[in-house]
Amino acid sequence: VMTGLSGSGKSSLAFDTIFADGQRRYMESLSSSARQFLGQMEKPDVDSIEGLSPAISIDQKTTSKNPRSTVGTVTEIYDYLRLLYARIGVPHCPVCGREIRQQTVDQVVLYLGLCGHRQKAARHTA
Repeated sequence: VMTGLSGSGKSSLAFDTIFADGQRRYMESLSSSARQFLGQMEKPDVDSIEGLSPAISIDQKTTSKNPRSTVGTVTEIYDYLRLLYARIGVPHCPVCGREIRQQTVDQVVLYLGLCGHRQKAARHTA
């Protein structure tokens, strides 16, 4: 969070320095073949910045009028994150905590018996 008087340079520090260096560092982390399609980014005029992760920037005058907008929806990364989590996520049983894997019907019946969910499973099928 940045606070200060109007005209004191908050936006310049946030956008022109911190974001610019975070974006430059992100670009440098890409492969050389990916970087060839992107322009060379200048290093901001600072002595040093340490511990800065790749950064995103959202304009102060956002174009979204939706009060339910989030950083993910405004930056359009939300759908990519949903896909990523769907692909790498590992579901677990909410009762016993065991990992859930794709199984045959016979394996599911056996698993439910071992897990103590037999009565719940019978109620769901009735």
